[in-house]
Amino acid sequence: MHLFAYGTLMCDDIMEAVSGQRLIAVVATLCGFRRLCVKGEPYPAIVPDATSCVQGVVYRDVSPLGWDRLDRFEGDMYTRERVQIELTEGVRMEAETYVIHGDFIGCLDGVEWDFEAFLRAGKERFCTSYTGYQSLI
Repeated sequence: MHLFAYGTLMCDDIMEAVSGQRLIAVVATLCGFRRLCVKGEPYPAIVPDATSCVQGVVYRDVSPLGWDRLDRFEGDMYTRERVQIELTEGVRMEAETYVIHGDFIGCLDGVEWDFEAFLRAGKERFCTSYTGYQSLI
C-alpha cells in the first residue's frame, strides 16, 4: 500500500528515519480534507472538510515493517485511513494516510499548516525534540 504524507513525513530524510525505507516522494493532492496546525507543535493533522484539498506527497509500496514503524510514530493521536489521492498527471489512486483521531480535535488551533514555514523554522526543533521521532531513529 502507498502512503499519502502531508506534514513532517514529506521530508525524505524524516520519512526514511521513521519508516526504515528509502522511498521516492511523488507530488499528490488529497481533496476532502484540511491541514491544520497542532497547538504548540511543529507538525500538522488533517480533518475532513469537503471544501478543501491538501497538497502532499505519496510514497509507493511501503513495506509491512515500514507501516509498523509509521503506526508507532503516529501513535494514538492519529488513525490510518484509506483515501483517494490525485497525482499531478491527473491519475487517481488509493493510499493510506493518518487522520487525527476525534478525541484529539481540541488539539488543533484552526490555523493552516505551512510546509515551507516548517522547513524554515520547525524542522530542526522537530528532529531534535519530538520523542516519537527520536524513539525510531
